Amino acid sequence: MVTVAELDRVSVRRGAKLLLDEVDFKVSESERWVVVGPNGAGKTTMLSLLAAQMHPTQGVVSLLGEYLGAVDVFELRPRIGLASSAMAHRIPASEKVRDIIMSASYGMLGRWRESYEAMDQNRAMELMRLMQVGELGDRTYGTLSEGERKRVEIARALMTDPELLLLDEPSAGLDLCGREILVGILGRLCANPYAPTVVLVTHHLEEIPSGITHALLLTDGKVYAQGPVREVITSENVSGAYGIPLEVTRTDDRWSARAFHPARRAQQ
Repeated sequence: MVTVAELDRVSVRRGAKLLLDEVDFKVSESERWVVVGPNGAGKTTMLSLLAAQMHPTQGVVSLLGEYLGAVDVFELRPRIGLASSAMAHRIPASEKVRDIIMSASYGMLGRWRESYEAMDQNRAMELMRLMQVGELGDRTYGTLSEGERKRVEIARALMTDPELLLLDEPSAGLDLCGREILVGILGRLCANPYAPTVVLVTHHLEEIPSGITHALLLTDGKVYAQGPVREVITSENVSGAYGIPLEVTRTDDRWSARAFHPARRAQQ
């Protein structure tokens, strides 16, 4: 199976702080990964490496057959789709939804003087329908709900038909309805064999969509566990990564976790 991304004994240090500590991680074509861990575990740092937006302090990062430090990242980045809060904060509130999505073709965050062919327009419309924002093309970004914004940002990340799709906490800040709409869409995307390889970062097991095949648990910048999702997302592993007793359950390909109480287990 083709390797899409790989971290080989990768560490990232900022001053005295070790953000990642000799992490080994390999993502193969057609896999859908979720990266889970508490605040400060190193999840966003890892995603920045995978997005070619950061270089490691030590170790080797390979992306799409290229090595960071030996490739022009400006040629590599268009092959990687990224949706993150940092990216969202740069989107002008006055930009129309359709232009936000199409401008990804030029690596821009909004329309300027460039022109778009019918193929670009059709691609944008296709992605808007996929993300259930098809009727919002003429709306401005600043008028959208948080859930609508998240879906527009992911549509934009898919515009260039990337080989690797990176999603940094896509459900953060959403209410229950918004979260379930987005998780459902992502579940269908993950189930599509023609979709790009996916790496999704989240704090909450409830935000893991169906179709995820593999999981990585991070804690204190180190890998706690990784592998097939059903082997990794267990009460024992999640409790160890978060440092508190947790009870993990799975129902209809959806996960949840809550504090473990022996008295409740005894009543059952």
